[in-house]
Amino acid sequence: MSANITRWIPFRTASLLQDEIDCLLESAFGDGRSAMWTPALDIEETKDNIIVRAELPGMKKEDIKVSLEGDQLRISGERRSEAEQKDRTFYRAERAYGRFQRTLTLPSDVKSDKISAVYSDGVLELALPKAEAAKAKEIEIQ
Repeated sequence: MSANITRWIPFRTASLLQDEIDCLLESAFGDGRSAMWTPALDIEETKDNIIVRAELPGMKKEDIKVSLEGDQLRISGERRSEAEQKDRTFYRAERAYGRFQRTLTLPSDVKSDKISAVYSDGVLELALPKAEAAKAKEIEIQ
């Protein structure tokens, strides 16, 4: 019998909680013209990089902003709804529109001048190279 063991990662839990609080505050105090939504993210760590992928379908790359301040990575933007037409009737409307913001605490230091960002097929992929001090080093035993 095998058991699935899930590793608790504090920065992920705190980041998700912050995003939920942001959504609640926006819905309570927002101007009512736009809603907040939260894109799905994957965060992966390799030997040399931290890879972040965000699902942002239907967005233009010009409407997406990425910034790094210290160990805080912020992805934000706005997905605009289609123009309203009076001769249309919606039977179902499930796609989310409006502003979004995701702030992540990175698990290690990165080289901010070497970050790459590619947006393709509705997925934003960020490759954040780890700083040399953050990479695992093998220590020779004397």
